[in-house]
Amino acid sequence: MMSSGRRAVFLDRDGTINVEKNYLYRPEEFMFIPGVPDAIRRLNEAGFLVVVVTNQSGVARGYFNTDAVARLHEHLQERLRRDGAHVDAFYTCPHHPTAGIGSYRTECDCRKGRPGMLLEAARDLRIDLARSYMVGDKKADIEAGERAGCTAILVLTGYGAQEAGQNNDALVFPALPAAVDFIIAQTDFGGICS
Repeated sequence: MMSSGRRAVFLDRDGTINVEKNYLYRPEEFMFIPGVPDAIRRLNEAGFLVVVVTNQSGVARGYFNTDAVARLHEHLQERLRRDGAHVDAFYTCPHHPTAGIGSYRTECDCRKGRPGMLLEAARDLRIDLARSYMVGDKKADIEAGERAGCTAILVLTGYGAQEAGQNNDALVFPALPAAVDFIIAQTDFGGICS
């Protein structure tokens, strides 16, 4: 990507933005991790694109469909708007290599830890991956970010505390608000995103 590309913060969804619940798809079960709406608003105000990249193997497994995922994302976006924040784009992987049904059972390039969703977003939105960040609570998030050329950040919410020891090279923060403090400080002081 050219250095004139836009800066982005890629965010995992479950366990990073919202409280981890297995195969979440019902809006009434959605709950933000404390401080997340404000953290996303601060990224918006700092000029970052905010892009959600989420594996949703519940689609592949037949637990819910892509319309249900879209409805949950609409709910998430509406909740953020109440706090003056927004997500610029959502990218979803509905596949699983072994547990999928029909065409959803496939080895794809979009399932994190592969970087497919980040690369697609970079093409679609003209993102400079070298000046961007990937924040998530799983090893797969860190791997996807690193493979895309982003700075990878692990948060200890969701599965992060369990996975922290497996990601020795990743930056680690307690939750998204602290990660955003770091990202914005890097921008302000001429770091990676200046």
